[in-house]
Amino acid sequence: MHTDQTPEGTAPDGTAPEGTAQHPPAPAAGTAEGRHVPVMLRRCLDLLGPALAEPGAVVVDCTLGLGGHSEALLSTFPAARLVALDRDKEALRLAGERLAPFGERVTLAHAVYDELPDVLDRLGLPRVQGVLFDLGVSSMQLDEADRGFAYAQDAPLDMRMDQTAGISAAEVLNTYPPGELVRILRTYGEEKQARRIVAAVVREREKEPFARSARLVELIREALPQAAKRTGGNPAKRTFQALRIEVNGELPVLERAIPAAVNSLAVGGRIAVLAYHSLEDRLVKQVLSTGATSTAPPGLPVVPERYQPRLKLLTRGAELPAEEEVAANRRAAPARLRGAERIREGAV
Repeated sequence: MHTDQTPEGTAPDGTAPEGTAQHPPAPAAGTAEGRHVPVMLRRCLDLLGPALAEPGAVVVDCTLGLGGHSEALLSTFPAARLVALDRDKEALRLAGERLAPFGERVTLAHAVYDELPDVLDRLGLPRVQGVLFDLGVSSMQLDEADRGFAYAQDAPLDMRMDQTAGISAAEVLNTYPPGELVRILRTYGEEKQARRIVAAVVREREKEPFARSARLVELIREALPQAAKRTGGNPAKRTFQALRIEVNGELPVLERAIPAAVNSLAVGGRIAVLAYHSLEDRLVKQVLSTGATSTAPPGLPVVPERYQPRLKLLTRGAELPAEEEVAANRRAAPARLRGAERIREGAV
């Protein structure tokens, strides 16, 4: 297994393709691998498969996590090589152990996914055949209480995916101006009660700075009107999502990362993206749809090559997980999967 060094450390056909290798079995519960159940795994493999059959094909897992998707890609496509990125060093360590049996076919990089062009440049890989994104917070980060991602358990308000860099959720709550906090909750959490929540936060932080998640959850419960607490699950969900996105710069990073990933694909290469909320999915849809649309001025009798679409969409809209999968893995419920194939050169 290779480890790529970074400046911050180491680290629409809708059909299944013919000739796809047999899919690996799901990991047994209770094993290390069982900590993470990869979402929409078989569909991701089917979407990427036609591009990964030839020897020397390179697939990039831009969100390695605990390595469930990566392990399945390596097992299903034995001629492929994997480059995997993650900003979380602990995820890299655990996934590295899991993927060790694949040896030199694996290269890990401690990097945020918008750094993909730099990683590929260092590795001497101008083009790749497949790219996978599984966005949002990982199972490991949700399950480890001290990371502060989960509103269901008390923990320090950290929420950094890379705990060696950036500011924590507590720092955001304690130092951001009220207007900026309202903007974050409205934009990233789509929280209609943002002003109420922020007013309560500002009042309480003057008494004592925020440090732990339970206090924030209780404050949100008290701040919201009864009607707002009767729908939509835990009333803290949207605020926690907004803070996580802000702390990790997720949307600005994604805005850079998806076009960069598409532009890294060779002709015939494929991309698959799993998004978990409407803000992510909207960005992904915009990039892929734009790439699949002609840029020719209206009325041309013949469309020159330079105006032709660069992409072909592989999914009709966003595909959803099957009911059976959601029943077995509740974290799959909000997933939205989109895929596309690179059909021409040219920047997207």
